[in-house]
Amino acid sequence: MSDTAGKPITCKAMVARAAKEPLVLEEITVAPPKAGEVRVKVMCNALCHTDVYTQSGQDPEGLFPSILGHEAGCIVESVGEGVTSVRIGDHVIPAYTPQCCEPTCIFCMSPKTNLCPAIRSTQGKGVMPDGTTRFTDKDGKEIFHFMGCSTMSEYTVLAEISCAKINPEAPLEKMCLFGCGVATGLGAVWNTCKVEVNSSVAVFGLGAVGLAVIQGAKMAGASKIIGVDVNPDKFVIAKELGATDCVNPKDVEGPIQKHIAGTMTKWGVDYTFDCTGSVAVMRSALECAHRGWGTSCVIGVAASGHEISTRPFQLVTGRTWKGTAFGGFKSRRDIPILVDKCMAGELPVDHFITHTLQGVDKTNEAIDALHSGKCLRAVVKHF
Repeated sequence: MSDTAGKPITCKAMVARAAKEPLVLEEITVAPPKAGEVRVKVMCNALCHTDVYTQSGQDPEGLFPSILGHEAGCIVESVGEGVTSVRIGDHVIPAYTPQCCEPTCIFCMSPKTNLCPAIRSTQGKGVMPDGTTRFTDKDGKEIFHFMGCSTMSEYTVLAEISCAKINPEAPLEKMCLFGCGVATGLGAVWNTCKVEVNSSVAVFGLGAVGLAVIQGAKMAGASKIIGVDVNPDKFVIAKELGATDCVNPKDVEGPIQKHIAGTMTKWGVDYTFDCTGSVAVMRSALECAHRGWGTSCVIGVAASGHEISTRPFQLVTGRTWKGTAFGGFKSRRDIPILVDKCMAGELPVDHFITHTLQGVDKTNEAIDALHSGKCLRAVVKHF
């Protein structure tokens, strides 16, 4: 048992006090884990656009004050009553999409989805499964959790079903990327769309998720991979990862979908992926999917209240519109597999990490880097 097991821990955290305001470095208290919970030491946290989306106030369900962060690498510090799948010292990746594995959970038992609803309602309310928080500030006031993770803190508490146990030899500052964006892009290709050998692909938005889609499509054997972005600086790494063509919508006449499904191809491409969150881009992605059988996958999260639209004829003529959450991966089962592939040299991720900072207090700098347009993933090492 650790020296701190069963006791509150005082540590540093970056607290989102209000929307549209910089995070505030604070000393907080993290309570011991209750039954079915795990307290972890957060060794590193990678910045994801979902964190920034909430901080910016675009998410109407965003709760404040809260501790953001959900893409991290952690070490188990203590466990609550009844926890059996992890123990003190284990290395884990927090999973915002949990996996309860209960035989009565039709979602966990189905090979068709990864959307386990076991703790969805409380997770969305910013609390732990029992309806309470484990965070308090120096005045004893409660702080909300975020996505069941809250990893912009030196310590956090997770539900056991949100802990993916991984190889302890794996470097957490790299493996943390499998907690969200990179895994989502890969899974959209491999699980949601099941891209085949010699198929054609178009990827809209060349951030970390879009580049992971390109990497996954290349590994799946796609023969034509088109990268689409308004920032041509992204084209170099896109081609290094497998893009055969890159196009800037600003450089073509008319809608980009007509250029792809006309000038670049005759009938469109087999699979398209939106990694932008723009509903206009989602439409473009669908409408350059191949007539008769093309599939378009929505990955990006649109701003609140936005709706997608297209002419029904686009679907009548054989296109399929679908979406993915965490790439269809079942978190506790599949994250360890991704880590093992990476450790074996089959799934490199180093190219995604463009910025590395030391100390949880550097989180605002990481956010600035993410906004710069020159950052794929900024990893903040807490220890």
